Amino acid sequence: MNSSNETTVHEDKTFNSINYAEKRLENREFIKCEFVNCDFSKSDLSHNDFMDCHFKQCNFSLTVVTGTGFKDVTFTGCKILGIDFSKCNKFLFSFNFERSHLDYSTFYGTKLKKTNFTECSLKETDFEECDLTSSVFHNCDLSGATFVKSVLEKTDFRTAKNFSLDPAVNKVKQAKFSALNLSGLLYQYNLDIDYHGE
Repeated sequence: MNSSNETTVHEDKTFNSINYAEKRLENREFIKCEFVNCDFSKSDLSHNDFMDCHFKQCNFSLTVVTGTGFKDVTFTGCKILGIDFSKCNKFLFSFNFERSHLDYSTFYGTKLKKTNFTECSLKETDFEECDLTSSVFHNCDLSGATFVKSVLEKTDFRTAKNFSLDPAVNKVKQAKFSALNLSGLLYQYNLDIDYHGE
């Protein structure tokens, strides 16, 4: 890997089926690059920057992202398990997630305004103290996901499932829900809700 402190810039490149597993990437900047079927599991991507990049069918299980910049990055069909996004570069931090597994990851205290989560698994994901204003959880599974002191104003939960959040400890003004998933707001009251009127 690059041993000097000079940054190597990659622009408009496609990386196919590269195995970065358990490796450390240093002093790299990726602009408008595409990564297809690459393995970043247990790799160390600390202090590298990815801007306008697209990851497809990549494995990010337990990847280290301390100080890593992700700006306008899209993940499609990726496995993103157990990643601590709260340690990323806060100034380069914007994503879209499509058909990806983000189970056991944490976004604690991050700004995720207008983030689209489409058909994602977000089991046990930590959104505590996140700003998710105007974000969309489209057909997402939020089993065990944590929302505490989170800003969920104008957030769209209409097609989300298995979520549970307490409006008393989150900001939910103008958040969107469907009549069928309102029970996710009432779980703490342990109510018996009848959907059939019988």
